[in-house]
Amino acid sequence: MTVAVYNQTRAVPLALVCTEARSFLARGKGLIGHPGLAPGEGLLIVPCSSVHSFFMRFPIDVVFVNRHDRVVGLTSAMPPNRPFAGAWRAHYVVELPAGMIAATGTALGDQVSIERQDAVP
Repeated sequence: MTVAVYNQTRAVPLALVCTEARSFLARGKGLIGHPGLAPGEGLLIVPCSSVHSFFMRFPIDVVFVNRHDRVVGLTSAMPPNRPFAGAWRAHYVVELPAGMIAATGTALGDQVSIERQDAVP
């Protein structure tokens, strides 16, 4: 399933095509083995409060969001093979191409929204 993730506070999209990782296996795999994220792409990991970048090939921006859809943590350009990034009280994580946090002006306390993009038959 895909969703679009928006920073409502700044009125900008974070990821227009964001894949969801909700199962244990999908959350565990994350972006491992993925060739990279194009602008507008992302990965939404639910539930999640911390990530690692072992076995990844590219840096990512990580936005940590609480149950009230408020940004509670930010990690910019997390390099491959980093053991840990996390935020206390985070409920989900949005992994984005490196540079998206700065490009969108995303900051702690910003309001995030998620919109379903799945086609209806």
